Amino acid sequence: MTRARRTKIVATLGPASSDPEMIARLFEAGADVFRINMSHLPRERLAETVATIRAVEQRLRRPIAVLVDLQGPKLRVGRFADDAAILENGQSFVLDGDAAPGDATRVHLPHPEILSALEPGHTVIIDDGKLRLTVTEVGPERAVTRVVVGGRISNRKGVSLPDTTIPVAALTEKDRGDLDAGLAAGADWIALSFVQRPEDVAEVKAIAGGRAMVMAKIEKPQALGCLDAIMEVADGLMVARGDLGVEMPLEQVPGVQKRITRAARRLGKPVVVATQMLESMITAPVPTRAEVSDVATAVYEGADAVMLSAESASGAFPVEAVATMNRIAEQVERDAIYWSIITAQRTPPEPTSSDAIAAAAHQIVETLGLGAIMAWTASGSTALRLARSRPNASVIALTPKRETARRLALAWGTHPIVTNDASDIDDMSFRACKFAVREGFAVVGDRVIVVAGLPFGTPGATNLVRIAEVTREHAAKA
Repeated sequence: MTRARRTKIVATLGPASSDPEMIARLFEAGADVFRINMSHLPRERLAETVATIRAVEQRLRRPIAVLVDLQGPKLRVGRFADDAAILENGQSFVLDGDAAPGDATRVHLPHPEILSALEPGHTVIIDDGKLRLTVTEVGPERAVTRVVVGGRISNRKGVSLPDTTIPVAALTEKDRGDLDAGLAAGADWIALSFVQRPEDVAEVKAIAGGRAMVMAKIEKPQALGCLDAIMEVADGLMVARGDLGVEMPLEQVPGVQKRITRAARRLGKPVVVATQMLESMITAPVPTRAEVSDVATAVYEGADAVMLSAESASGAFPVEAVATMNRIAEQVERDAIYWSIITAQRTPPEPTSSDAIAAAAHQIVETLGLGAIMAWTASGSTALRLARSRPNASVIALTPKRETARRLALAWGTHPIVTNDASDIDDMSFRACKFAVREGFAVVGDRVIVVAGLPFGTPGATNLVRIAEVTREHAAKA
């Protein structure tokens, strides 16, 4: 199944999309990656869900990426004597270490490490921004705040701390168990929530040990202060705009999205734009015009993927949401303005043989007007290097490793195919042309670029580029 677009679609699975038939329909509508949100899925069902995706993959004969999204540390207030209380603007309200039920004057904050990290002037946001407090005084196991934006506060509401560096690791004990389960089930990507520092990502990568790629979710302002270091460690990035929009002024989020997208592209690391992209389609069969524009903006920026959350997980129109996102991406990529933006943002190649080959392939595509780059790759790095420059040609990644093909399903413009490694240069060119015809990227008389590394099967050894013409013999073998 060949996509008519380069931007990939991530669809979250949930109650509305958990059975094999619906997963197959979502893939056929345009989903390339399925996200499993461990905030909602019981761990004991993870292996079963991944197995269902793999069964669909085998039936449809296309690599599908599985993204396991870890919950991360969830900060919440305790309980109230009457299940809720009303906070008035300007009043004093205490967060403390007392486990007794709260009232309109105080509540338990069951995170002593947070109480010790708060300082006067820090902002405390509760219930996704519905209530806002400012710390005025701190003491042993308590913080006195002034209510800036009041309202109803109830049991176990979430707490966000935009000014406070949380002295806890992004990987909780629950996450460790979910991570082990995800790796055992064969996840291709692991998304780490609430990353604050590069060490958070390095910890997960050490545990994964190369069994899965690690994606850093950027959803806290603290991560922006060391973004470059986080990006160096991570295999991919996600712009998690929901929590970003709670912990920093909403008007700053679009600029942050562009900054992260462009920085990830410069490094050649996949970047996903997420949260509320087609939110109205949870309950409506069509999106708003503003949502269409939002998705289009991410595509124009050259994001590797755009993501659906509740729209596909629990919404009433999951297939329609994926199909809508697919149509938006296809339309944007047909626009001449799209390519002018993409071209303007291209990054000069680094002084490495891999980048030199990728740059040469890109130049050949533009000079000869070719439509396909056939990349032989074991680790996937060759395909990612080619996709980094966003060529106006599809990157067909030929790999002997199924896990590599699945991981590349997330990368911009990449069409992964699992096949035996090439035996020699002639075999490399012949089978590349054969697959170009079989997958619909070329016809007899077309030329394609073949990129590979010698000796074959050596990761990171990209050192060869060849122009090959598709013949009737290639078409007959396809």
